[in-house]
Amino acid sequence: MNDNSLKFLESYLNNAAPTGYEWEGQKLWMDYLRPYVDEFITDTYGTAVGVINPEADFKVVIEGHADEISWYVNYITDEGLIYVIRNGGSDHQIATSKRVNIHTKNGIVKGVFGWPAIHTRDKSKEESPKSDNICIDVGCSTKKEVEELGVHVGCVITYPDEFFVLNENKFVCRALDNRIGGFMIAEVARMLKENKVELPFGLYITNSVQEEIGLRGAEMITQTIKPNLAIVTDVCHDTTTPMIDKKKEGLTKIGDGPVISYAPAVQNKLREMLIETAEKHEIPFQRLAASRMTGTDTDAFAYSNGGVASALISLPLRYMHTTVEMVHKEDVENVIKLIYNSLLEIKSGDTFSYFD
Repeated sequence: MNDNSLKFLESYLNNAAPTGYEWEGQKLWMDYLRPYVDEFITDTYGTAVGVINPEADFKVVIEGHADEISWYVNYITDEGLIYVIRNGGSDHQIATSKRVNIHTKNGIVKGVFGWPAIHTRDKSKEESPKSDNICIDVGCSTKKEVEELGVHVGCVITYPDEFFVLNENKFVCRALDNRIGGFMIAEVARMLKENKVELPFGLYITNSVQEEIGLRGAEMITQTIKPNLAIVTDVCHDTTTPMIDKKKEGLTKIGDGPVISYAPAVQNKLREMLIETAEKHEIPFQRLAASRMTGTDTDAFAYSNGGVASALISLPLRYMHTTVEMVHKEDVENVIKLIYNSLLEIKSGDTFSYFD
């Protein structure tokens, strides 16, 4: 990473790109990627793909997803308070006392998730925040006032929390899940260009939309690309923080390197190639087992087009789906190195078949 790439990362994270509304972030991403690719593919829902060697028959995907969790305006009371529903896996327990941006045709309307003062609550039957009791206050006293601001049912709501660096080497922001993935695959493309690498296959640097509501963007774009191989990057949990059961979640930690997954959707020989590459280049890595499914875009690519050899490299992250998601700078750099060096190991026509 250089100063220019870090500047891009900050602007990319600070820009809101909720599920279903990713296009402004995608434009920023494409502008950054443009010098390093030959052409772009986009689809009607907003997935963007930078392509290197588009004329090649053999196609390799490296992928992240562009969307972030958010809320929708669901109901406006006569008193001007706004009740919400989730857009993706938004956490109701962190909402109270948070500032919000409501996106309208008139621009951003500021608001806050209010919560009753501690003095007024019944300590004997304390109520916790729930999706049906949190509400947004935009400073209005009637429904009409709210509507005059441009707020209506269906407006999307995001948090304004912005990027900062903690203790020199921890990146903190909302939406690191998973715009950091889009950043990392863009950095791979930059390194390939700057190092004048000539790949023997077509490389499809894919920033998918709508992962947070069911891998939908990846499901669509894999049918367009029809890749032969896919290396997906997403985030996974740092399980060393309080109240996480390692017997259930496994042990992964920020600062200890990229996480390579074991799961039915992960093609074993491709995974082993990633591990061998990490060992060859002395890139630290961790292992994670997933029961049945990875829950990432890996599943969408793997089970498409009659089966696509796919693997998952995850970035360990603290406090997922909060506004203070945290990753280690060295892990980000090592994911980039692992994807970059793994691409150099792939030959055109490699299927990693068990029967070769």
